[in-house]
Amino acid sequence: MKPKSIPLALVLSIVTCGIYAIFWFVSLTNDTNALAVTKTAGGWKAILFSILTLGIYTYYWAYKLGVKDGEISGRASRGVLYLVLSFIGVGFIVAAILTQMTVNEALARKQV
Repeated sequence: MKPKSIPLALVLSIVTCGIYAIFWFVSLTNDTNALAVTKTAGGWKAILFSILTLGIYTYYWAYKLGVKDGEISGRASRGVLYLVLSFIGVGFIVAAILTQMTVNEALARKQV
């Protein structure tokens, strides 16, 4: 597990028409599972559940990602914020950016 560049991830997600975003979703899910106490389905299972539930699982995923973000950073849970952002249509991108920042900070703390 290593830190990821957020601007590069955004550019690659656009250039690859969302294929890199799928990889980022999987990677972020697995990274937060490794760093947080709360565990959810692994990245590929989360993709499968999202497909099988026609996207409903992504709302649960967003909420739990916010909970894990709070655990990793030591701040309050962002679960409700991520859920609300998902309902208005910007949930994945904002949640991914905020959580990737938290994961990068946690990895930097571990290396020091």
